[in-house]
Amino acid sequence: MIHLLNSPGGTPIFSSQHLFRALLLLTFLLLLPQTGIGEETVPAADLVVDGQQIDLNQEKFQLLFKELEQDHGFSRKELSALFQGVTINRRVLVLMDKQWEAKPYFQYRPLFITRSVIKKAKKKLRKHKKILDRIEQELGVDREVVIAIWGIESRFGSHKGGYGVFQTLNTLFDAYPRRSAFFRKQLLHFLLLCRENGYDPLVITGSYAGAFGQTQFIPSSFREYAVSFDGDSRRDVFGSIEDILASIANYLHRYHWVLAAPLYIDIGSELKGQELISANLKGRKGLVEWQQVAKIQGISLPTPPDNSPLTIVSLEKDPAKGGGIRFVAGYPNFQAITQWNHSNRYAMAVSELAEAIK
Repeated sequence: MIHLLNSPGGTPIFSSQHLFRALLLLTFLLLLPQTGIGEETVPAADLVVDGQQIDLNQEKFQLLFKELEQDHGFSRKELSALFQGVTINRRVLVLMDKQWEAKPYFQYRPLFITRSVIKKAKKKLRKHKKILDRIEQELGVDREVVIAIWGIESRFGSHKGGYGVFQTLNTLFDAYPRRSAFFRKQLLHFLLLCRENGYDPLVITGSYAGAFGQTQFIPSSFREYAVSFDGDSRRDVFGSIEDILASIANYLHRYHWVLAAPLYIDIGSELKGQELISANLKGRKGLVEWQQVAKIQGISLPTPPDNSPLTIVSLEKDPAKGGGIRFVAGYPNFQAITQWNHSNRYAMAVSELAEAIK
């Protein structure tokens, strides 16, 4: 079925089957996050006490303050007032190691696609038709996908997160070694966007990963992709529906979204060639020419925009309903969604919700 929007020395002892399984296991292990000697291997949350004050005299914080002062014009006085007494939120660290995208797809999908969500999404399509008309015309992004992402990210604005973004980003910068550099960057972007848009950094709440607003942008994404679509100069992802929907669309537009082009296509319950198996194991970075996918699987495929290659996605099916794996080929628009969230499961949930509300 085509899915569109406008749709692991010596004598060998393994059989070929055993060898193939061993190669799969080895590939899986190589894809796991690697830790070096001396790197932290225990959960970050086990190393801290909830509410403990962050030591701002650490070199990493002093370097951050120096950058904020010298490169971005913050004064030491305002930084001292802002950071004074900032503490660790241990819950943030716990949640960072228990993310939803690790769930098999048959458990992940119902978190976001329900009858209630579909019903609300259809109402939003009708209510905001004029804004969505403009978005399709000016940004070239399908309205159903915009609404689907809005629904998945914040339940159309009703779930925006209850974690103070400033404390969250400081917690992750200080006490989450695996991604400390990333969250340092986000903390810097957060302070800049607050200044640029007149926001108080101490009152904005968001997710346990520092995403905020109805779009659930992380700070760097806000600064790069958020737009004003309501006639003023302020990018408001908290209360302006025009800015919220257009900012979602602008993100996808910047990753070369093609209006009314295919999102994905089902390609069967098994992969019939090693090229596809290898691509699937590489995740969203595993690309195969669309002609090869069609040839190997023995199916017909719609031509992707610019003859672009496809990703090979595996989705776990419910064991209670027969189990197995569903394989789909992700088209460039599907790949654009994985730029928003790197999980293929996320992109599939967006795609299926968008289909459901078409």
